[in-house]
Amino acid sequence: MDIKALFNLSYGVFILGAKSGDKINACVNNTCMQVANDPIRIAISILNRNYTCQFIKESGTFSLSVLDKTTTFDTIKHFGYQSGRDVNKFEQFPYLLDLNGNPYLKSQICSMISAKVLSSQDLTTHTLFIAEIQEAQVMSNEKPITYSDYQNDIKPKPATQAEKKIVGWRCKICDYVYDGAEIPQDFICPLCGHPVDDFEPIYES
Repeated sequence: MDIKALFNLSYGVFILGAKSGDKINACVNNTCMQVANDPIRIAISILNRNYTCQFIKESGTFSLSVLDKTTTFDTIKHFGYQSGRDVNKFEQFPYLLDLNGNPYLKSQICSMISAKVLSSQDLTTHTLFIAEIQEAQVMSNEKPITYSDYQNDIKPKPATQAEKKIVGWRCKICDYVYDGAEIPQDFICPLCGHPVDDFEPIYES
């Protein structure tokens, strides 16, 4: 099987928000789609190890912020490159709450969706949630960004590092980090299953 055939699938880029008790959290997500229209149903898939996944399982609801063309890399880095177990991602980031108390962004989004989970399926690395929409709003007239937009236009290009030492390798798909100067050619990312061709070097700072 040529895993690269899957790279031609299209994805959006979203901020997935959830609450549990008096805590709120959010993460970057690229897997959401409308799967039925009468009644309307959407599906999301999220890594089981994500703190937000735990919140969704506990509360049974979530919010989805559809990122638009004004989105900066700093926003994606803020919600995607650190864990809510370690930091409060909304401590200094403007947000609103949906009818269930789930956070969503005030800016850099073209739509927000609030949903209630109807069913879920454990997919080993991820959980698939099927949900009904409870609330939806258009937030701006900007176009939504795709995962391709993020990779090609938003994510900074690495500078030439000819003189620097390689200290690790980062998966370009899910940002998993392999520690070490050399990565085995048959290495497979334990999170997203992509091969070594989809890893980029991390240089010493």
